[in-house]
Amino acid sequence: MASHRRPKQASRARTYVLTGAAATTIALSAQVAAHAAPAQPNKNEVKAQVDKLAEEQEQAAEKYNGAKERADQLRKQADQLQDQLARSQDQLTELASGLAAVAGEQYRQGGMDPSVRLMLSTDPDAYLAQASSFDQAASTQTATLKALQDQQRRLNQQKQEAAAVLAELDGQTQALNEAKATVQSKLQEAQRLLSTLSAADRAAITRGDDGSASRSASRVDPTTLPQASGAAKVAVDAALSKQGADYIWGASGPNTFDCSGLMVWAYAKAGVSLPRTSQEQATVGTNVGTDWHNAQPGDLVVYKSDRSHVAMYIGNGMVVHAPKANDVVKVMKVDAISINTIRRV
Repeated sequence: MASHRRPKQASRARTYVLTGAAATTIALSAQVAAHAAPAQPNKNEVKAQVDKLAEEQEQAAEKYNGAKERADQLRKQADQLQDQLARSQDQLTELASGLAAVAGEQYRQGGMDPSVRLMLSTDPDAYLAQASSFDQAASTQTATLKALQDQQRRLNQQKQEAAAVLAELDGQTQALNEAKATVQSKLQEAQRLLSTLSAADRAAITRGDDGSASRSASRVDPTTLPQASGAAKVAVDAALSKQGADYIWGASGPNTFDCSGLMVWAYAKAGVSLPRTSQEQATVGTNVGTDWHNAQPGDLVVYKSDRSHVAMYIGNGMVVHAPKANDVVKVMKVDAISINTIRRV
């Protein structure tokens, strides 16, 4: 009778080896997956990231514009204070020299009581005349001393003002450099993302979908628009004359512009001075509200909750603006971006 043998059980050691090998395989697979190159973002993902970077870049650019404007003001103020300090120091030196001369003369003439000098004098009339001049000298010395003290106080105050201005200038210079670094960082990251796409996709993203005319679009003819008057007409014509000019952050003409720089340049042609940033421009003139139907050619249309973008209304539901990096001055629909305020200059 044949004997039936039970199959041998895998040894426990062998089971452990197999289990360990499987675990190692799984772990290695996980490591390979973890170190695998991440999938490249598609066109829509790149566009979303580039748009976000463009918005952050514009915010940083307007911060730069504000810091630069303030730094320029402080630098001019510091120069004026330095000139005042130099003049005040010269006046102080002159007063001190005059006081020293008067004091020296009195010292040389002094040392004897005036009444004794009068009794011993052989010419009382001459002495009295001389004594009068001494009194006058003493009065001059007192006036000079007071002027010297006043001038010293003014000089000290001017030194304090100059020190405060220079300290603020240092702070503004630091803010300027930080904003500049932020702008450059955002631009570089956007360029890196765009470089992952085909030329056609890059062009589509650069063109945008905000109702803007493309780089190659024909220029808007001012004669086809409602006509403004006065300074507004000059500003509108000036801004439209720059269609196709490159956007460069921090630029305010005559050949390149950022959004607020275009407004500054255009209105300067009409003899009107605007502040440098879009946030400041959002406070000038008269508030027209947010309904673009109430806008007139020449009005400033300020966008976004942080007021980081500005354009100029030209009529027919359109504005002219300098949009973003890698773009040009062009027109877009007035309500393509959320309107924060409209200002009539």
